[in-house]
Amino acid sequence: MGNHILEAMARDGFEEVIAIHDRVSNLRGFLALHDTTGGPAFGGIRRWAYVDEDRALRDCLRLSRAMSHKCAVAGLPCGGGKLVVIDRPDLDIEAGYRAIGDYVERLSGRFYTGPDVGTGARELACVSERTRFCTDPGPDGPGELAEATAEGVFRGMEAALLHLDGEIDWKHRSVVVQGLGEVGRGLARRLVTQGARVRAAEVDPERALMVHEELDIELIDASTEFDSACDILAPCALGGILHDLTLTRLRCRIVAGAANNVLARSGHADRLHEMGIFYAPDFVINAGALIRGALFHLEGRLEPVAAIGTRIAQTAAGLFDRARERGLVPARLAALEAEDEIARRRSGGVNPLAAHLRDAVDKSV
Repeated sequence: MGNHILEAMARDGFEEVIAIHDRVSNLRGFLALHDTTGGPAFGGIRRWAYVDEDRALRDCLRLSRAMSHKCAVAGLPCGGGKLVVIDRPDLDIEAGYRAIGDYVERLSGRFYTGPDVGTGARELACVSERTRFCTDPGPDGPGELAEATAEGVFRGMEAALLHLDGEIDWKHRSVVVQGLGEVGRGLARRLVTQGARVRAAEVDPERALMVHEELDIELIDASTEFDSACDILAPCALGGILHDLTLTRLRCRIVAGAANNVLARSGHADRLHEMGIFYAPDFVINAGALIRGALFHLEGRLEPVAAIGTRIAQTAAGLFDRARERGLVPARLAALEAEDEIARRRSGGVNPLAAHLRDAVDKSV
């Protein structure tokens, strides 16, 4: 991609891509701003052992564009960005994250950042030392980000069940949760509380045992989650897990999870539809942390987790209904509506989707 980055930026409407290198910490990575016409870009810091710089850049572009879609569908006055760090043995993590804070601060509020894979409270504390535009993990920050995401995914699952079956009936539902990080654990806890049968796959044995003891859920081998018969498969780890090979193994009715970019390619949404598997678009139902963080930073308020869940449930239900009416796959329609909203913002148009969502939420409270 290195030779064609400008073509990729023009094709997908990127504003800016910054290559990051810090001599002191050996930090290397990329920061992408996809769209800031509706407000500042929001996106977390992903630290991963990428095979090469090209893979890191591709992931940065893909994730930042997905964040713009997430903001647009959620009706938030902001756009998408992302920062990826190439995890290497010679990286001084604390110094590297402080350097990230310097990069973010120099953008003067065009980009707000926060947690993602490989970036937790310790790393964010280092970033927050150098910039105002980071989710502070302490008492002065928005808090409950993982809970907000878990609540949104849970309510998105309910919307999918209502759309397909006309009822939720958790006591007769089975769910396989892939990944028991903070969000996966929060989702599993909600499902168990409602009486669903929950099985989970987690590559970290200590974490798996801890959640098993806490929630008394059944653990399955991390290589068998796709083969497990269930009502809902909930990917809550890394993206790109549904591809040509894994699709053939699925034995679920619904895919609905917290991971970003679950599908390896957008065309896999059509493939799932052909297989009779309902896919709840990840950027629609996993927006809880984004909503909580954006409203905290831009409006100075802490949106209750329950209200965030209601907002996402209404967004998902409306999308599913419109997709059925138009004979479209929900993921396709969600992407089309997101691109349309981004185009409206870039042309200086109004945001009817956001106004509709705000009115719906106000009436439900």
